[in-house]
Amino acid sequence: MSITANDSNRKSWLEVAENSDFPIQNIPFGVFITKEDVITIGTRIGDFAIDLGALQQLNYFEGIELTDDMFMQDTLNDFISDGKKTWRLVRNRIADIFDAENPSLRENEKHKGVVIFNIKDVEMQLPVLIGDYTDFYSSKEHASNVGKMFRDPENALLPNWLHIPVGYHGRSSTIIPSGIPVHRPMGQTLPNGETTPVFGPSRSVDFELEMAFITTDANIMGENIPVHEAEDYIFGMVLLNDWTTRDIQKWEYVPLGPFLSKNFATSISPWIVTMDALEPFRTKGPKQDPTPLPYLQQKGKHSFDINLEVAIAPKGEEPTIISKSNFKYMYWTMSQQLAHHTSNGCRVNSGDMMGSGTISGPTPDSFGSMLELSWGGKNPIALKNGSERKFINDNDTVIMKGFCKNNGVRIGFGEVSSTLLAPFVRK
Repeated sequence: MSITANDSNRKSWLEVAENSDFPIQNIPFGVFITKEDVITIGTRIGDFAIDLGALQQLNYFEGIELTDDMFMQDTLNDFISDGKKTWRLVRNRIADIFDAENPSLRENEKHKGVVIFNIKDVEMQLPVLIGDYTDFYSSKEHASNVGKMFRDPENALLPNWLHIPVGYHGRSSTIIPSGIPVHRPMGQTLPNGETTPVFGPSRSVDFELEMAFITTDANIMGENIPVHEAEDYIFGMVLLNDWTTRDIQKWEYVPLGPFLSKNFATSISPWIVTMDALEPFRTKGPKQDPTPLPYLQQKGKHSFDINLEVAIAPKGEEPTIISKSNFKYMYWTMSQQLAHHTSNGCRVNSGDMMGSGTISGPTPDSFGSMLELSWGGKNPIALKNGSERKFINDNDTVIMKGFCKNNGVRIGFGEVSSTLLAPFVRK
């Protein structure tokens, strides 16, 4: 089945700004609450949120096999469970409904009144009920930089890194949508030169620039997913800020890796951009040397050219862009990550989320964390207001954005924006 929604010549009868992340060729999926406190599954074109529950009730999806309440739910999990054929049918139909040449909804004022909202009048929610969250560590540049700082600069990459997509299981209970603030966490650290740890607020809260993919039901327990089939089980992608505390991480990560330094908050963008929408932006990733074992080998274009940036905005001040990177720098692809994740028979379900790991590029201005940008605090980053940052200060807002662009079409993710507050105080 062709992806007719991707037609680069298609225009919408809804107004779309020239540099919008959400032209009619995007059609992402999310969940929002309307001014009437109705929660619904929706999509977005330009600055308009579209109620897919209302569209379904008005029979605009006639001919597509959907349960009666498919879009009148508070998560996308059931829709994602329906699989790739349904995702593509629905997305193609939405593109047809809002095509400039189609008058069916355009000329029906009554229907438009219950289907279309200004994006400012809705409140975005987490798009899926995330049962499990895995975070990978798949940027060679990032892993090398961290290895140089935390371990032996001559042996920055551990022996396993070039052979497996390294990952760990995160905490799904603290995944939050863009706009929800995060409190500076408390934790145990070992001050420099000391032999006894102390407990208190983290002094080095950091962001990690990541993306994440959302899966459908991929397998039964004990079954592995072949690398050449893995993309069929990936619904779409979001931006991800993997909040991190470097001082807590340094003390706790041996021998089992991150724990409290990572699980206090993970922020994601609210719109899931489908793999179908990203299809025109495929590219080759870095050459993998040594050649991976057979179950991880793949040919062709399995990475995606997604421009990324990070900005910091102190309270009341304009943001300063401090990093520009690209998803194509990732050493391990999403399909390799999913194939490895299930290679031992681990079950993967609808709504599971897999973080890419910090996305760092080859140059200092493309590093994906303050740890790297300030090189462990030795080289503070200057902001527009004249202040400097080694790590994130209280009341700073971290803003991440991402988009693809070619042939005159721009497909974006919006943003994930979160403010760091002082430590939580129990009243």
